Amino acid sequence: MKSICVFCGSSMGIRPGYQQGAKELGGILLDRKIKLIYGGANVGLMKVLADTMLAGGGEVIGIMPRRLVENEVAHQGLTKMHIVESMSERKTLMVELSDAFIAMPGGFGTFDELAEVITYNQLRLTDKPIGILNLEHYFDHLLNFFTHTAKEGFLRHEHRNNLIVDENPSELLKKMSLYQPVSIEKWIRDIKEESK
Repeated sequence: MKSICVFCGSSMGIRPGYQQGAKELGGILLDRKIKLIYGGANVGLMKVLADTMLAGGGEVIGIMPRRLVENEVAHQGLTKMHIVESMSERKTLMVELSDAFIAMPGGFGTFDELAEVITYNQLRLTDKPIGILNLEHYFDHLLNFFTHTAKEGFLRHEHRNNLIVDENPSELLKKMSLYQPVSIEKWIRDIKEESK
């Protein structure tokens, strides 16, 4: 993986472990000479992650809708900033520029970005690994809901089980390097059969 897109909060969160996790992930990306792609903001966990990378001489690419740039939340010290016209364009460019994705704690924007790339992989529109960095057990309730969704028959168990999750950034990247996409032919055949 030469570049990883990280989805994370424009807020810091209430637990010190969130910021510490962002710094730790940034340090690991630096050590492995992996380029960071992210939302381009100079606030919250996004700022912590970008500043950690930049302080160590890493390459950091931001992607931000023009409206947010005009609201003065754009980071001014990045290697490169792509200014786009919409959130949809932002996500499309993130997918194009990245070899993999990691979701860290964040709010609606993070959930939206995570859901989109998970869906892309499910439909095999991309075959890029997606990691969930579960700092301070932040994602536990969401992951339990995914398990519930699978039990209720709205999510294939193989897709639920293929989510890559860890609390440790280094272990997460190790797991992501072993990622294998789920065959689309089998689950499409299954849903057709159950819909008869």
